[in-house]
Amino acid sequence: MTRVTGEQLSALLAKRILVLDGAMGTMIQRHELSEEDYRGDAYASHPTPLTGCNDLLCITRPALIEGVHRAYLEAGADIVETNTFNATSVSMADYGLESEVAAINTAAARVARQAVDAFHREHPDRTCFVAGALGPTSKTASLSPDVSNPAFRAVTFVELEQAYYEQVVALVAGGVDILLPETTFDTLNLKAALFAIQRYFDETGERLPVIASVTITDRSGRTLSGQTVEAFWNAINHAPLTAVGMNCALGAQEMRPHIEALARIASVPVLCYPNAGLPNEMGAYDQTPEE
Repeated sequence: MTRVTGEQLSALLAKRILVLDGAMGTMIQRHELSEEDYRGDAYASHPTPLTGCNDLLCITRPALIEGVHRAYLEAGADIVETNTFNATSVSMADYGLESEVAAINTAAARVARQAVDAFHREHPDRTCFVAGALGPTSKTASLSPDVSNPAFRAVTFVELEQAYYEQVVALVAGGVDILLPETTFDTLNLKAALFAIQRYFDETGERLPVIASVTITDRSGRTLSGQTVEAFWNAINHAPLTAVGMNCALGAQEMRPHIEALARIASVPVLCYPNAGLPNEMGAYDQTPEE
């Protein structure tokens, strides 16, 4: 394992724009996987359906996931993200896989690390990084899912922090260079992730670069929990971030004014990671890679 340092990342950021990889889910969908593909031998007798549990493929189909990372590296990506968007105990509860969180994250980090290290050996002039992806989870700490009980919460801050801490430990053990809490729709969830990351740093003495990314869910420029871009930045700028940015939800044109708003106030480099716009009436995406 050859982990790249935060100093190397900062030095590169001072020279040029770095390129992040693209979506993992759509690359997996191209393979039209079956339930058996998701289960593999390790989970052949698991009691609940596993189709759609993309994170599990790091264990059951690691070569497929490594191939996705490799494709993005060959396309010019400087940073590849681990296939761990839903790999917290909070989200894995949907599949009855809470006990597998550590194994999934460690495997995902190792698969990405293998892809990057192999690419380094073939292209010693390129410096590439593995970012450990920490998704928003399937629950929100700020909003009630019960319209008749606004005070109800499906998850607590402590539960989120513990889930993220477990994920961070496994991602670092697997060899990530960067920690990337992404697709934040509720800043309180992100603060739990940042708290867990800081707890890990304090307890181990190890430090990794941290990049945080929010998602703006509509043209109004607000998160799902109602914050503006400015409010989001003010809520997290106490954290020692290497970069901050925006991903998902909106296409490039729609995201531009919100990225501009963030760039005006952020004191660190800015990440811009649009997707292919909002889905059309058939559930497909119309914007091209060129757009």
